[in-house]
Amino acid sequence: MEDRIRIRSEEVLSDDWAVLKKTVLDYRRRDGQWETQIRQTYDRGDGAVILPYDPERSTVLLVRQFRYPAYVTGHREPLIEACAGLLDEHDPETCIRKEAEEELGYHLKDVERLFSPYMSPGSVTERLWFFVARYSPTDRISDGGGAPDEGEDIEVLEMPLDEALAGIYDGRIIDAKTIILIQHLKLNPIRV
Repeated sequence: MEDRIRIRSEEVLSDDWAVLKKTVLDYRRRDGQWETQIRQTYDRGDGAVILPYDPERSTVLLVRQFRYPAYVTGHREPLIEACAGLLDEHDPETCIRKEAEEELGYHLKDVERLFSPYMSPGSVTERLWFFVARYSPTDRISDGGGAPDEGEDIEVLEMPLDEALAGIYDGRIIDAKTIILIQHLKLNPIRV
Protein backbone atom coordinates (compact mmCIF):
# COMPACT_ATOMS: atom_id res chain seq x y z
CA MET A 1 0.00 0.00 0.00
CA GLU A 2 2.94 2.38 0.51
CA ASP A 3 3.09 3.06 -3.26
CA ARG A 4 -0.62 3.99 -3.26
CA ILE A 5 -0.62 6.56 -0.43
CA ARG A 6 1.05 9.99 -0.26
CA ILE A 7 0.51 12.05 2.88
CA ARG A 8 0.16 15.75 2.02
CA SER A 9 -0.41 17.10 5.54
CA GLU A 10 -1.36 16.15 9.09
CA GLU A 11 -2.90 18.50 11.62
CA VAL A 12 -3.58 17.72 15.29
CA LEU A 13 -7.11 18.94 16.02
CA SER A 14 -7.18 17.79 19.65
CA ASP A 15 -4.69 16.22 22.05
CA ASP A 16 -6.52 15.59 25.31
CA TRP A 17 -7.71 12.14 26.40
CA ALA A 18 -6.94 11.00 22.86
CA VAL A 19 -5.39 12.47 19.72
CA LEU A 20 -7.65 13.61 16.90
CA LYS A 21 -5.80 14.25 13.63
CA LYS A 22 -6.90 15.57 10.26
CA THR A 23 -4.88 14.13 7.36
CA VAL A 24 -4.92 15.16 3.71
CA LEU A 25 -3.62 12.37 1.48
CA ASP A 26 -3.46 11.27 -2.10
CA TYR A 27 -4.71 7.74 -2.69
CA ARG A 28 -4.19 5.73 -5.89
CA ARG A 29 -7.36 3.81 -6.61
CA ARG A 30 -7.38 0.28 -8.02
CA ASP A 31 -8.02 1.72 -11.49
CA GLY A 32 -4.76 3.72 -11.22
CA GLN A 33 -6.37 7.13 -10.77
CA TRP A 34 -5.14 9.37 -7.93
CA GLU A 35 -7.64 11.15 -5.70
CA THR A 36 -7.21 13.48 -2.76
CA GLN A 37 -8.91 12.38 0.46
CA ILE A 38 -9.35 14.11 3.81
CA ARG A 39 -9.59 11.80 6.82
CA GLN A 40 -9.79 12.25 10.57
CA THR A 41 -8.36 9.63 12.89
CA TYR A 42 -9.09 9.26 16.57
CA ASP A 43 -6.23 7.59 18.49
CA ARG A 44 -6.68 6.69 22.14
CA GLY A 45 -4.51 3.57 22.10
CA ASP A 46 -5.37 -0.11 21.91
CA GLY A 47 -7.50 -2.00 24.41
CA ALA A 48 -8.37 -5.44 25.71
CA VAL A 49 -11.68 -7.09 26.64
CA ILE A 50 -12.51 -10.33 28.45
CA LEU A 51 -15.54 -12.50 29.13
CA PRO A 52 -14.98 -14.79 32.14
CA TYR A 53 -17.07 -17.98 32.05
CA ASP A 54 -17.84 -20.55 34.73
CA PRO A 55 -18.46 -23.77 32.77
CA GLU A 56 -19.81 -25.63 35.81
CA ARG A 57 -22.59 -23.11 36.40
CA SER A 58 -22.74 -21.76 32.81
CA THR A 59 -22.44 -18.15 34.03
CA VAL A 60 -20.51 -15.12 32.77
CA LEU A 61 -19.19 -12.01 34.49
CA LEU A 62 -20.19 -8.66 33.02
CA VAL A 63 -20.21 -5.05 34.19
CA ARG A 64 -22.80 -2.29 34.07
CA GLN A 65 -21.59 1.28 33.78
CA PHE A 66 -22.60 4.73 32.58
CA ARG A 67 -21.28 5.63 29.12
CA TYR A 68 -21.76 9.26 28.15
CA PRO A 69 -21.47 8.75 24.35
CA ALA A 70 -24.34 6.22 24.53
CA TYR A 71 -26.33 8.54 26.81
CA VAL A 72 -25.91 11.58 24.57
CA THR A 73 -27.20 9.58 21.58
CA GLY A 74 -30.37 8.51 23.40
CA HIS A 75 -29.49 5.40 25.43
CA ARG A 76 -30.56 6.46 28.90
CA GLU A 77 -29.48 3.35 30.85
CA PRO A 78 -25.97 2.28 31.86
CA LEU A 79 -24.51 -0.25 29.41
CA ILE A 80 -23.99 -3.93 30.16
CA GLU A 81 -20.51 -4.78 28.90
CA ALA A 82 -17.66 -7.23 29.07
CA CYS A 83 -14.76 -6.08 31.27
CA ALA A 84 -12.34 -3.96 29.23
CA GLY A 85 -9.63 -1.34 29.42
CA LEU A 86 -6.92 0.51 27.54
CA LEU A 87 -3.53 -1.18 27.30
CA ASP A 88 -1.64 1.93 28.42
CA GLU A 89 1.91 0.64 28.89
CA HIS A 90 0.92 -3.04 29.31
CA ASP A 91 0.74 -5.96 26.91
CA PRO A 92 -2.85 -7.15 26.22
CA GLU A 93 -2.84 -10.11 28.66
CA THR A 94 -1.31 -8.13 31.53
CA CYS A 95 -3.84 -5.36 30.91
CA ILE A 96 -6.87 -7.62 30.92
CA ARG A 97 -5.79 -9.48 34.06
CA LYS A 98 -5.37 -6.11 35.82
CA GLU A 99 -8.77 -4.91 34.57
CA ALA A 100 -10.47 -8.14 35.71
CA GLU A 101 -9.12 -7.65 39.23
CA GLU A 102 -9.97 -3.94 39.29
CA GLU A 103 -13.43 -4.05 37.67
CA LEU A 104 -14.70 -7.56 38.45
CA GLY A 105 -12.79 -8.38 41.62
CA TYR A 106 -11.56 -11.72 40.22
CA HIS A 107 -8.05 -13.12 39.80
CA LEU A 108 -8.22 -15.03 36.53
CA LYS A 109 -5.78 -17.89 35.98
CA ASP A 110 -6.31 -19.38 32.52
CA VAL A 111 -6.74 -16.51 30.07
CA GLU A 112 -7.15 -17.39 26.37
CA ARG A 113 -6.52 -14.81 23.65
CA LEU A 114 -8.98 -15.06 20.75
CA PHE A 115 -8.44 -12.33 18.14
CA SER A 116 -7.66 -8.62 17.83
CA PRO A 117 -9.91 -6.77 15.38
CA TYR A 118 -10.25 -3.08 14.61
CA MET A 119 -13.64 -2.07 15.98
CA SER A 120 -14.30 1.04 13.88
CA PRO A 121 -11.51 1.29 11.27
CA GLY A 122 -13.14 4.12 9.33
CA SER A 123 -12.01 6.65 11.94
CA VAL A 124 -10.70 5.00 15.12
CA THR A 125 -7.16 3.57 15.24
CA GLU A 126 -7.91 1.31 18.22
CA ARG A 127 -7.35 -2.41 17.96
CA LEU A 128 -9.12 -4.47 20.62
CA TRP A 129 -7.64 -7.72 22.00
CA PHE A 130 -10.38 -10.24 22.87
CA PHE A 131 -10.03 -12.84 25.65
CA VAL A 132 -12.07 -15.48 27.46
CA ALA A 133 -11.20 -17.18 30.73
CA ARG A 134 -12.56 -19.73 33.16
CA TYR A 135 -13.53 -18.49 36.58
CA SER A 136 -15.16 -19.87 39.69
CA PRO A 137 -16.43 -18.26 42.90
CA THR A 138 -13.12 -19.15 44.60
CA ASP A 139 -11.29 -16.76 42.22
CA ARG A 140 -12.97 -13.73 43.78
CA ILE A 141 -10.50 -11.44 45.57
CA SER A 142 -12.59 -8.26 46.06
CA ASP A 143 -15.92 -6.60 45.29
CA GLY A 144 -14.50 -5.05 42.11
CA GLY A 145 -16.23 -1.90 40.90
CA GLY A 146 -13.36 -0.18 39.11
CA ALA A 147 -11.03 2.62 40.10
CA PRO A 148 -12.93 5.56 41.63
CA ASP A 149 -9.93 7.85 41.00
CA GLU A 150 -10.43 7.16 37.26
CA GLY A 151 -14.13 8.06 37.47
CA GLU A 152 -15.25 4.43 37.36
CA ASP A 153 -18.50 3.43 39.06
CA ILE A 154 -18.92 -0.16 37.91
CA GLU A 155 -21.53 -2.70 38.96
CA VAL A 156 -20.45 -6.35 38.63
CA LEU A 157 -23.06 -8.67 37.11
CA GLU A 158 -23.03 -12.45 37.07
CA MET A 159 -25.60 -14.04 34.81
CA PRO A 160 -26.26 -17.28 32.98
CA LEU A 161 -24.73 -17.34 29.49
CA ASP A 162 -28.17 -18.02 27.98
CA GLU A 163 -29.57 -14.91 29.71
CA ALA A 164 -26.69 -12.83 28.33
CA LEU A 165 -27.43 -14.19 24.86
CA ALA A 166 -31.12 -13.34 25.31
CA GLY A 167 -30.02 -9.84 26.39
CA ILE A 168 -28.54 -9.30 22.95
CA TYR A 169 -31.82 -10.09 21.23
CA ASP A 170 -34.07 -8.15 23.62
CA GLY A 171 -31.86 -5.05 23.53
CA ARG A 172 -30.41 -5.12 27.06
CA ILE A 173 -26.91 -5.75 25.69
CA ILE A 174 -26.00 -3.37 22.85
CA ASP A 175 -22.22 -3.10 23.20
CA ALA A 176 -20.46 -4.60 20.15
CA LYS A 177 -17.45 -6.11 21.93
CA THR A 178 -19.75 -7.81 24.44
CA ILE A 179 -22.04 -9.16 21.73
CA ILE A 180 -19.03 -10.63 19.90
CA LEU A 181 -17.74 -12.36 23.04
CA ILE A 182 -21.11 -13.75 24.14
CA GLN A 183 -21.82 -15.15 20.68
CA HIS A 184 -18.28 -16.54 20.43
CA LEU A 185 -18.61 -18.29 23.79
CA LYS A 186 -22.01 -19.70 22.86
CA LEU A 187 -20.60 -21.08 19.61
CA ASN A 188 -17.30 -22.24 21.19
CA PRO A 189 -18.00 -23.19 24.82
CA ILE A 190 -15.13 -23.62 27.25
CA ARG A 191 -15.11 -27.22 28.46
CA VAL A 192 -14.66 -28.19 32.11
